[in-house]
Amino acid sequence: MRKAALATILGFCISPALAADQAALSPAAMKLIADIDARHGEIADLASKIWGLAEVGYKETQSSKLLADTLEAEGFAVKRGVAGIPTAFTAEWGSGDPVIGVLAEFDALPGINQDASPARSPIAGKAAGHACGHNLFGAGSVGAAVAVKDWLAESKTPGTIRLYGTPAEEGGSGKVYMVREGLFKDVDVVLHWHADDKNSAEAETSLANRSAKFRFTGLSAHAAGAPERGRSALDGVEAMNMMTNMMREHVPQDARIHYVITKGGSAPNVVPDAAEVFYYVRHPKPQGVEEIWARVEDAAKGAALGTGTSVAWEIIHGSYPLLVNETLAKMMDAKLREVGGVVYTKEEAAFAKQLYATLGARERKLGDETTIDPYKTSLSYGSTDVGDVSWAAPTVGLNTATWVPGTPAHSWQAVAASGMSIGFKGATNAAKALALAAIELYQNPELRAAARAEFEEKRKGVKYRPLLGDRKPALDYRD
Repeated sequence: MRKAALATILGFCISPALAADQAALSPAAMKLIADIDARHGEIADLASKIWGLAEVGYKETQSSKLLADTLEAEGFAVKRGVAGIPTAFTAEWGSGDPVIGVLAEFDALPGINQDASPARSPIAGKAAGHACGHNLFGAGSVGAAVAVKDWLAESKTPGTIRLYGTPAEEGGSGKVYMVREGLFKDVDVVLHWHADDKNSAEAETSLANRSAKFRFTGLSAHAAGAPERGRSALDGVEAMNMMTNMMREHVPQDARIHYVITKGGSAPNVVPDAAEVFYYVRHPKPQGVEEIWARVEDAAKGAALGTGTSVAWEIIHGSYPLLVNETLAKMMDAKLREVGGVVYTKEEAAFAKQLYATLGARERKLGDETTIDPYKTSLSYGSTDVGDVSWAAPTVGLNTATWVPGTPAHSWQAVAASGMSIGFKGATNAAKALALAAIELYQNPELRAAARAEFEEKRKGVKYRPLLGDRKPALDYRD
C-alpha cells in the first residue's frame, strides 16, 4: 500500500475523526494516526473492490488474493492456502516475540445485494452483498497491519506482526480450522474488529453455534396418479421443522434455533424424493448447543420414521462463544477513545438522513456515530468463529460506526453504507485503534502477562473440542 494523500473517495470528501482524547497521545501515536489517515484512500480502495466482488464463503478467490497481494507488496511473508482452505492465508513481518495477530475477514452474504445508495436499489444479477461489512473488516485490518509493520521497522522494536486472512466467517467457520491446525499456538494476543452502527470496545461475549444440513430421502411418484407409492422427503423436512418449532418453548431463553429449507422439490405433481433443510442452533455455552442439538437430531430421526423416509446430516460449522478478556478490553476501550468517532461530511450526512428514514424501529439516533459507547460487559446473540480463536489465545476486539446509526447487520442498509465513504471511514478508525493497541502490547510486557493470566484462569478446566468435530473444511457449503 503506497502512501497517498487524503483523497476524495467515491465522491465523498474525507473529514478527520472526532477524537477528544488525542491531545494526550504520544508523538509516536500521533504519527501512527497521521500515517493511517494518509493511507485512507488505499484502505477505501481495498474495501470498495472487495465490496464489488461480494464473494461468499470459501469462494473468495479474488478478495483473498487482493489482500494477500497487498501485504506481499508491503514486504510481508505470505502463506496461502493454509489449513486446507484455498482462500485462507497468513502474512507476517518481523521476527521473534511478542507475536501480535490481527484477523481479517472478507466473505459476503448470499441472497442480499444493494447498490451504495440510501434508497432500496438492488444490483441486477448480483447474488450476494457485504451485509455484514467484511469488506471493511479485511481492508481495515490490512491497513492496521501495514501501519504496525512500518512502526516496528522505524522504531526497531523486536516482535512479529501477523495478519490472518480468514474466509467463510458467515457459517463456514474458517477460523476454527485454522485454530485446529495450530496456527495460533505461538501468538501472544489476537486483535479483531467488526463493522457496526456504533463505536464500542465493550467486553462482549457471543453465542456458541452449530449448523448442519439435514437431507431427507424418499420415493418419487405421481402425486395424483399414484400418491400411495410415494414417500415425500419434503414431508420429512416439514415434520422435522414442526417438531423443532414445538421444542422452542422448552429450551433456555438465551437459545436460538433457525432453519431454511434449501431443497423442497421441483414440481407439485411429483412426490419429492430428496429434500434438505439447513439448521443453526445457538446457546451461550458449547455444552448447551450440544444438548439442544441432540434433541434436533432426534426430531430429524422421528420425522424420517413418521414419514417413511430416511435422513442423514452433515455438520457444516460450529463456533465457540467469545472468551472475554477484560484486561485487553479495557485497553482497547482506551485506544478507541483516543481515536474517536466518525464525522460526516455534508454529503454523507444527507446520505445518512435518507437511509435512516428507511430503518423503522431504531435504537440509535443520527449523531451517535461521533460518540464512543460506555464500557460494559454484555452478551451478543450473534455468533462468530472468532470465538474459537479466543480460546486459543488472548483476544480482543472493537466495533466502529461503519453504518448509519440504527442499521442492523445483514440488511440492505448495511450493504449500502459498507460500499461508500461512511463505511470506509469506520474501517480507517478501526485500523487506528488496532494499530495503537498493537503498539501498546509490544511496549507493555506487564499488560501481555496480565492478559495471559486472565486467559489461563478463565480457560481453566475447559477442554476445547471444536463443535464441528474433525470434518474437513466445508468448501462447498455455499454451493
